[in-house]
Amino acid sequence: MKHPLPWLEPGDGFPPLASAWGPDAPAPGLLAAGGALDVAHLLRAYRSGIFPWFSQGQPILWWSPDPRMVLRTANFRLHRSLRKTLLAFGQTPGCEIRFDHDFAAVIAACSAAPRAGQDGTWILPEMVRAYTALHRAGHAHSVETWIDGELAGGLYCVNVGGAVFGESMFARRTDASKIALASLVAFCLAQGIPTIDCQQNTRHLASLGAAEIARDSFAAEVAARARDPAPTWKFETVYWDSLLSRPATA
Repeated sequence: MKHPLPWLEPGDGFPPLASAWGPDAPAPGLLAAGGALDVAHLLRAYRSGIFPWFSQGQPILWWSPDPRMVLRTANFRLHRSLRKTLLAFGQTPGCEIRFDHDFAAVIAACSAAPRAGQDGTWILPEMVRAYTALHRAGHAHSVETWIDGELAGGLYCVNVGGAVFGESMFARRTDASKIALASLVAFCLAQGIPTIDCQQNTRHLASLGAAEIARDSFAAEVAARARDPAPTWKFETVYWDSLLSRPATA
C-alpha cells in the first residue's frame, strides 16, 4: 500500500490531521515533510496539534499521532517515593526550582545524549536554534532543578495560550527530572491548566498518570486552550501546595 507524504514549502499550511499516516503505515502519525522551523510555522503547528521530530539526514518531519498521549494534571500520580523526595527538596537549603533561568543549558543538556532505543539525538542543532528562537519569542520555557548552585536536571516545553506541550527532559542527579516535571504539574494546577501534552506513549509517562486520547479530541482541546491567556512563567514555592496536599499513591 502506498503512503504518499505531502511536501511543504516554507509558509505552506499543514494538511488535515486526518491525512496523517495510519497504523498500517511505516511511521504512524507522520503528516508531512519540509516547511520551516521559524517561530510562526512552529506556532501554527502547535496550535493545530502538530510537532516536528526528525533525525540527522532527514528533512523536517511533522507528526500528529492518533491517539495522543497527554497528562491530565489532576491525574498526576504522586508516588510515595516522589512525594518524600519533593518534601526533602523543599526543605533543603540550596534546592530550588527556576523557570527560564538558563534555557540554553537545558536544551543543550537534553540534546547531549540519545534516549534509550535511539541512535543519536533528535534535538539537532537546527532544532536547538528553532526552540531557542521560540523561547526568545516567549513560547518555549525551561523548568530547572537547581541543587547547590548547579543545574541538576530539568525539561523544556512549549506554551501557546493555555496549552502546554512537553518536549524533553534530562537529569544529572537522581530524580532531578522528576522534580522538574512535578514542579511543572504543580505550576499548571495553580494556573488552572488541565493538560500537558506528552506526544507519544511511554511506560514512564503512563506510570505518572498520562493516558492516550483521540487525536480529534486533543486537537479540539488545544484549539480552545490556545485562545486562553498565557500564564506568567515564574515558579512560586506556594505552588507545591496544590500538589503535595493531595494523597500519595503506591
